[in-house]
Amino acid sequence: MNDGHPETHVLVVDDDDAIRDLLCDFLQDNQLITHQAANHAQMWQALQQQVPDVIILDINMPQRSGIELCRELRESPKYRLLPIIMLTARTSSLDTIMGLETGADDYVAKPFEPLELLSRIRSVIRRARMHVENPGKSPHEESADSGILRFIEFNEWKLDIHNRTLIDQSNTSIPLSNAEFKFLRFMLLNANRTLSRDQLMEEMHGREAGPFDRSIDLQISRLRQKLEVDTKSPSMIKTLRNEGYLLTADVRYLK
Repeated sequence: MNDGHPETHVLVVDDDDAIRDLLCDFLQDNQLITHQAANHAQMWQALQQQVPDVIILDINMPQRSGIELCRELRESPKYRLLPIIMLTARTSSLDTIMGLETGADDYVAKPFEPLELLSRIRSVIRRARMHVENPGKSPHEESADSGILRFIEFNEWKLDIHNRTLIDQSNTSIPLSNAEFKFLRFMLLNANRTLSRDQLMEEMHGREAGPFDRSIDLQISRLRQKLEVDTKSPSMIKTLRNEGYLLTADVRYLK
């Protein structure tokens, strides 16, 4: 991959030696520099030697699962922004949900097409580099990240930007997963504007939604469970048939 960055490093973490070797061979054939780890100990050792541009992390590993490792990476100040793509079992939607909730940037179900994985790798790396080099965010987003704003207040709620928590009207803090925080923050920055599933998918995973991809619907459902009085008749996050979703709220930005 060129894009002005001749060296792109990928760390593949998978306990299956055959899959790991085949995947690394394929990525190397496509001009990516690969590093391997068969378990959690080797992963941390590899990270000490070279911080990659992206980690390919298998969920189902003995001793420490990929979900545990993803959570630990997201809690680390050094690695919390490192792009992560999870490898999940095609039949396990629970693994996919948990992977996204612990902060994975994207996921690919096994068995996968190597070219699809390569496309996902390029997408998450491109987004990560754009964030560093040319964020191109709206003024609201830049203010939220710069530390000028502390809260986004909407209706009876507050989103604590620094602590990544939701605060209700009784001042109780409700923890959010990384995915929930990112999703809610994006919707608030686009409040009272219809967002298609493809727009939401692009923001969360850098790609369009597939016909059987339910990750956006699952995130909407989980946010409704936290925000709505009646999840069967939501008043804040509305579904617009054949259009997408709309968050209706009086949004205020607070220092």
